[in-house]
Amino acid sequence: MTTTTRGTGNPPGEEKPPRGLVLATLGALRRNRRPLAVATGRIVGLTAATGLLVTAAVFGCAWPVFTAMRNARIQARLDEDPYSHDPDDLLLVTACALPVMLILLGAGCAALQSACSRAVAAGAQQPCTEADLREAVRARLLPVLTVYALRGLAVWAPPVTALWAAVTLTGPPSTPPYPLRRGTLPAQFVETSPVLGLLIAVVLRVFFALAPAAAANGLPPLAALRRSRALVWSRAGWLRTAAVAAAYGLLVAGAVRLLAQLALPLRPLVRSAVQDVTGNCFAAYYAGLLAPVVVGLVLSAALCVPVAYTTLATLHSRLAPNTPHPAPTSGTGRANV
Repeated sequence: MTTTTRGTGNPPGEEKPPRGLVLATLGALRRNRRPLAVATGRIVGLTAATGLLVTAAVFGCAWPVFTAMRNARIQARLDEDPYSHDPDDLLLVTACALPVMLILLGAGCAALQSACSRAVAAGAQQPCTEADLREAVRARLLPVLTVYALRGLAVWAPPVTALWAAVTLTGPPSTPPYPLRRGTLPAQFVETSPVLGLLIAVVLRVFFALAPAAAANGLPPLAALRRSRALVWSRAGWLRTAAVAAAYGLLVAGAVRLLAQLALPLRPLVRSAVQDVTGNCFAAYYAGLLAPVVVGLVLSAALCVPVAYTTLATLHSRLAPNTPHPAPTSGTGRANV
């Protein structure tokens, strides 16, 4: 008969008790540091290059707007009148390109989540290879991207709907449909409904925080959303998921802010280069505004997002220990279950 003592731990042949979430995440990152670094560089680099191409296309489409701004400024200077450009047309062009940028951002996040989930699923006995991560990204990119789209619709629907109702129903009397009279109880409720919608969005975001990791582990999109809701529903699941999601959001936001601030010296360089090439000061101005932000986003995606996604994948495996993981594409060891 096999006995277990407090000092010796589990009997031989049995798995060791699971470590803490932070230690398990660091272990997965350390074991798979090379393939994860290669996959992160490839995904972030490709996404950034495509994003720059889309940004250049937006500037090309907005070039008539920049030209009109420059001509109006020259005419105002000749007339000795002050000139302040109106960015509404430029915002309209940017809004038309926003869906493309969101799809590109979602595809990059889905690829990183698939790679990080595969690294966590490999376990300590059989670290994954670069081929494993490439296969995981190819196999699970579309389901995880679909989860991001469905989660975005579910999370943003309440605050956007509440904001639309507040603007429409409590706006000026000439705005159809007939607005509510200000000061009445229904009008006060509608005016404060965006706050309620934002709170609902935060709750839904926490409930669906583990859905991309579940989809990366082989579940269909709707099943992944249901699995995430079921795992987070308990008190322990809710607290741990909310803590990880909040830490992840603060980490990425802080990194973007810090790195963009450090990249501010690029702003005059980019403005000068674009001004010399195009001769349009307005295009140079907006290009200079974007340069530090782009640098901050790219470096934050490369440094912080893999850590956050690996943490979410580890948390998902802890809350759902019996979830089957995709089998490895190479090697002789067994896949973790």
